Amino acid sequence: MLKIDNLHVRVGGREVLKGIDLKIEEGETFILFGPNGSGKTTLLMTLMGFSGYEVTQGTIHFRGQDITGMPTFERSRLGLAMSFQRPPTIYGLKTRHLVQMCARDRDVDIVHMARQVNFEPFLDRDINAGFSGGEIKRSELLQLMAQDPSLVLFDEPESGVDLENMKLIGGVVRKLLQGGIEPREDASMKELKAKVKTSGLIITHTGYILDYINADRGHVMYDGVLCCQARPRDILEHISKFGYKECVRCLN
Repeated sequence: MLKIDNLHVRVGGREVLKGIDLKIEEGETFILFGPNGSGKTTLLMTLMGFSGYEVTQGTIHFRGQDITGMPTFERSRLGLAMSFQRPPTIYGLKTRHLVQMCARDRDVDIVHMARQVNFEPFLDRDINAGFSGGEIKRSELLQLMAQDPSLVLFDEPESGVDLENMKLIGGVVRKLLQGGIEPREDASMKELKAKVKTSGLIITHTGYILDYINADRGHVMYDGVLCCQARPRDILEHISKFGYKECVRCLN
């Protein structure tokens, strides 16, 4: 699904990513830990092709295609999607209309999908205008459901979310990654079972999302380098006990 080879990225004249190698298989969920400023969000923004993230060396292949220099909208059309830590407010654009654009030509029932994330009352409000943290996350999940991506990049899905919303968001993320989202009220079980599982790359600080999903592998990113590959829960337990100092020792 995703293959990153020796990726070096510079932001504002400073090298942030320093030789990233990573593979994510179809249907695999990968967890990325790391302290603030270590380059995690830079990796996701680079994968999506946002401006300001200059690839100076290395390649990114998505579903067998080299997307290293591809514009963001083409990556999206190929099936790459992202949930942001702090998405922007967009005045003058209703959530319903953005979800329709995300669906493109797919046969979806927007109201039915909105009900799955408890978002129906917000469909005719401007994007993220006056939304709480949990409402913003639910809005993003609705957009992802409509897009039906092959690989989803989640930048801290727990950020700004209370425990009640976390339960809902965690359940929807699990369904999204396991192919259980119902695009229409009359969607058949045959259609749902035929859907290929979506791959996921998730940044987390708290690890709360691990209570809701089956994560396959994890890495720690420290100072622009990946290290400490292990089971995600083992990594989280180690970080909780010792912090990131062991990562520094390994890198040295």
